[in-house]
Amino acid sequence: MFAAYAARIDSDQPLNGLELGERPAPEPRPGWSTVTVKAASLNHHDLWTLRGVGFKEEQLPMILGCDAAGIDENGNEVVIHSVIGQSGHGVGPREPRSLLTERYQGTFAEQVSVPTWNLLPKPAGLTFEQAACLPTSWLTAYRMLFTNAGVRPGDSVLVQGAGGGVATAAIVLGKAAGLRVYATSRDEAKRKRAVELGAADAFEPGARLPHRVDAVIETVGAATWSHSVKSLRPGGTLVISGATSGDRPAHAELTRIFFLELKVVGSTMGTKDELEDLLSFCTTTGIRPVIDDVLPLDRAREGFERMAAGDLFGKIVLTR
Repeated sequence: MFAAYAARIDSDQPLNGLELGERPAPEPRPGWSTVTVKAASLNHHDLWTLRGVGFKEEQLPMILGCDAAGIDENGNEVVIHSVIGQSGHGVGPREPRSLLTERYQGTFAEQVSVPTWNLLPKPAGLTFEQAACLPTSWLTAYRMLFTNAGVRPGDSVLVQGAGGGVATAAIVLGKAAGLRVYATSRDEAKRKRAVELGAADAFEPGARLPHRVDAVIETVGAATWSHSVKSLRPGGTLVISGATSGDRPAHAELTRIFFLELKVVGSTMGTKDELEDLLSFCTTTGIRPVIDDVLPLDRAREGFERMAAGDLFGKIVLTR
């Protein structure tokens, strides 16, 4: 079957390891289902895999891709929860959780095999392309906001780095949940787009906000860390799920953190139940993932190049 896969690891030039071509189709195994992929979306995790982060060279070649929506062996339209081993179903109780492509072949292919427990029904109101955007970045944003930040309608939130998948999702979800959302971006067009999606206002990174916020959604890391901490009200919560600009900020702001009793919470992906809630939330409110572009799988390299350059707003989706 045709697939986009990691053939080599290159920490400096990750796209040097990306190959497009034929790979073996998944073989049947007890407790697992084979899904015919209709759409799959790109995540920064795919670039990290090509860099060898959390991934060993002996696992090569590895089909990339965490997110997908498609059709199972029984003809059901499904969405894949991409955290494997969270429940033990299909892998055994002692296997630690992992994301697709960390241990098992991914979704950038004609077919993918996952534990049957990891499949959720695709809501009829979502296209395959929309549904394929939800299981990683949108689920991450959902958990950051509603589980780990614990915000409620009327609260205020700062979302750093508008344009990225998680940040874009946080803006849309926050607006739909009745939050007052502020956003930042170095790019004027992205700031404008953030406001169009529901942000109360958007600023350049480091700018002073109209007031301190209840929570910050942080995925940028070192470049925005100090601003994130300084933007919180006393007792506020900073939730971090990534560090695309690096994980070593020049100023940790420790004095401010303890003096103002701020909370710093790490967040990774989400549970199957949270993904089910997210699908329901999209259905009930009518919100939909922001899709930057849809490309055929054989043009996957273009999508990777745009993601690596930060030249997008929302998700890039691959289809067959």
